[in-house]
Amino acid sequence: MKWKNLVKVAFKSILKNRMRSFLTMLGIIIGVGAVILIVSLGEGAQANIQSNLTSLGSNLLMVSSGTSMHGGVSRGAGSMMNLTLSDAEKISKEATLVNGVSPVVRSGGQIIGGGNNWSTTVYGVSPEYQTIRDWSVKYGSFFTEREVRGRSKVALIGATVAEELFPGQDPVGALIRIRNVPFKVIGVLEEKGEAGMGMDRDDLIIAPVTTVLYRLSDGKNINEINVSATDSEVMDAAEEEIQMLLREAHRIQPGEDDDFTIRSQMEIIDTMTEITDVLTIFLGSIAGISLIVGGIGIMNIMLVSVTERTREIGIRLAVGARESDVLTQFLVEAMVLSFIGGIFGIIAGIGLALVLDYYINSINALVNYSIIAIAFFFSGAVGVFFGFYPAKKAAALNPIDALRYE
Repeated sequence: MKWKNLVKVAFKSILKNRMRSFLTMLGIIIGVGAVILIVSLGEGAQANIQSNLTSLGSNLLMVSSGTSMHGGVSRGAGSMMNLTLSDAEKISKEATLVNGVSPVVRSGGQIIGGGNNWSTTVYGVSPEYQTIRDWSVKYGSFFTEREVRGRSKVALIGATVAEELFPGQDPVGALIRIRNVPFKVIGVLEEKGEAGMGMDRDDLIIAPVTTVLYRLSDGKNINEINVSATDSEVMDAAEEEIQMLLREAHRIQPGEDDDFTIRSQMEIIDTMTEITDVLTIFLGSIAGISLIVGGIGIMNIMLVSVTERTREIGIRLAVGARESDVLTQFLVEAMVLSFIGGIFGIIAGIGLALVLDYYINSINALVNYSIIAIAFFFSGAVGVFFGFYPAKKAAALNPIDALRYE
């Protein structure tokens, strides 16, 4: 009953000065709400990244050219352009831990079809690309190995290209021109939507690698090789196997650096997760400062309350209340203020996260219930920490001096 009465007294004190109590709690409300919102957005961004990267394919390994130098300045990864179709064939024939290999040649330019034109990227790939990248065909069919060997001028177009060139029409069987080279549309790819940074994954054309290499590119080098490992558990071993095969193909001597780069899907996911974790912690820490500011506000108001209620404290002490009773009373008031602020902060944080998630398509908010519990109890800890000094000051008052206080 004692604690029940203390909480009742605390609520009476808070309700007596509603506006002052609300302003005191505002720092806690903002702090708790901001922490929950930022962590929810951070976890949502993390989930989006993992989903986007997972949708790139199954157990994906990407082999790209090395870095070339010009005048002592690096031209960036992939600038060496030293990968060939024979490298992809060697991996396909000799690697034991892969179940799909596709060379990739990138080109682009103006695309004309259906009386319209559109600028996009053209990818030259092999039939295995469909399985490696887990890309379904919505209409029509994928090209075959025979069409790759014959350098057939056939293509599959993404949903965005289909809408731009053939709005409201079935483009299968239609002719398009890619940089004045005619191609027959044999299929439309299933929609994949946007990736990070606003990149449209449906704005592309896929054609046989040999056709793109010899008709739209230089006929020598490919941009990268996509490989699918047999299992996620053997991705590291598959990467080492591919590295050994390419070093052998490129006649790289022991001790010399690789002239190519291998990146795994899991490495990219881990890197992006690490970045979002750091950003979330950093921004969450900044938001957490509001809790400290709110705690200082509670301490200030409690000091004012001690001053205003000096005579009341004197009477309590004079009729037999112990110092610990007064200390507990003011600590409970500080904790009640903090907990109420924490509850409103939780409601505000979750509400704002859900509103942003509903109205802004690019934002995905995932509410983490563990962070809600942590924020709530931390708000209570703030109340205890910053309420202790005013409570201690109240308990230490001399009853006679307190009774004579005007």
